[in-house]
Amino acid sequence: MFPNCYVGSFIVVSPVTDPRWQSIVARDAAASFLYSVKSTGVYCLPSCAARLPRPENVAFHASCDDAERAGFRPCKRYQPREAPRNATLIAEACRAIEAAETEPALNDLAARAGLSTFHFQRVFKKAMGMTPKQYAKARRAARVRNALTAGAAVTDAVYEAGFQSNSRFYEDAGAMLGMKPRAFRLGGASETIRYASAACSLGRVLAAQSDRGICAILIGDDEEALVNELREQFPKAAIGRASDDFEASVRAVAAMIEEPRGVRDLPLDIRGTAFQQRVWTALRRIPVGSTASYAEVAKSIGAPRSVRAVARACASNALAVAIPCHRVVRGDGALSGYRWGVERKRALLEREK
Repeated sequence: MFPNCYVGSFIVVSPVTDPRWQSIVARDAAASFLYSVKSTGVYCLPSCAARLPRPENVAFHASCDDAERAGFRPCKRYQPREAPRNATLIAEACRAIEAAETEPALNDLAARAGLSTFHFQRVFKKAMGMTPKQYAKARRAARVRNALTAGAAVTDAVYEAGFQSNSRFYEDAGAMLGMKPRAFRLGGASETIRYASAACSLGRVLAAQSDRGICAILIGDDEEALVNELREQFPKAAIGRASDDFEASVRAVAAMIEEPRGVRDLPLDIRGTAFQQRVWTALRRIPVGSTASYAEVAKSIGAPRSVRAVARACASNALAVAIPCHRVVRGDGALSGYRWGVERKRALLEREK
């Protein structure tokens, strides 16, 4: 598949032509190989933050044993042999945070993992894409959302989620819910969402914007069906056409479909559970032109047994292209389901190559 030269237990990289080099450039945490640098004698994970090596000095390895048999020593900073153990520790820490009635102290979590506070925080953020405090906040937000959706009073939902006071909750309510708590409890009844659509090579793309940013990017064959899909997503919100100044954002979204490598970031209003947000953060780390399997994504977020949950999170993504769930494939490389159709998924991947 790749025009590389096999030497002993490792593979000598063919610069530019091997997509694994792009994983190193992107410091892809979901990549499932190791690489070594001839000039330093060190091997590490593709996500290593060290200065980018010269490609002619790089070789790939399937395991730590392979790299060490080839004469390389492990990176002292990222300790690739510790990566599986760290993934287990972080998964246990996440379960502890989720089970706690109030936010566990950072030093308690670190002590439970057998790591220093500084090292634990660094390892946790690297694995999860957020700090333990941010993860705990996301879990509390999920509890609040579930309670409000079930019809609980705002005050009851706040205290059941582990907040010590209403004031502390209301400081973050907008970021947690995307709207005021009462509006969320009523299904977004007082929220206003504006949309616009444009033609693209995959049919038609619709972008919708809340007060916080773009909250939906939908792809389909006609605008009416896309607007109906938007209404299903926000059943009680006031939905209407956006003003002309939103057209620039819609054009930027369409450009992401036509030319994914040269598009600026857009302000996004990302709404989901803590687990979904972990998955979606991992998806955004997959480099343009690369893919990852559902199992690789699950491993990258410290939940290797949650492959089906990862697939459900991908299917729940409402921000096409901006959160690139189309880059996730089956373990054998085959294309699986896509919310907007497998043929569109294939077209996006072909275009990104």
